[in-house]
Amino acid sequence: MGKDFKAFILRGSVVDLAVGIVIGAAFTAVVTAFVTNLLTPLISIPGKANFSTLEFTVHGSQFHYGLFVNALISFLLVSAAVFFIVVRPINALTARRRKGEDPEPGTRDCPQCLSEIPALARRCSFCTSEVEPLAPSVA
Repeated sequence: MGKDFKAFILRGSVVDLAVGIVIGAAFTAVVTAFVTNLLTPLISIPGKANFSTLEFTVHGSQFHYGLFVNALISFLLVSAAVFFIVVRPINALTARRRKGEDPEPGTRDCPQCLSEIPALARRCSFCTSEVEPLAPSVA
């Protein structure tokens, strides 16, 4: 049983997953600090900074909608920060690396949007325009 467990733990995918989780947790702390300390103060410049005290009462039940507003703003800021700081640069790097490569066999460029689509496709999955499929011998 000890050998099986050791083989399982030392498998590449388990170690990769563990490293990914640790890096993800550290990255979460960085993004949260960025949003909390840099982006959120920018939003508070024109008006009220903290919505957590906003609430209303119906038949003795309190609804703290300000907490929801704070969470929503935080979510939007974190999403925007991750998109502009991580996703866009990685997409640009990937596109730059792929520029010189030949398309994969069995694919072609869409004549409308120039995205890579399967050679036998009748419709582009990116722009949804109809395209003529290539003959199976060409694909």
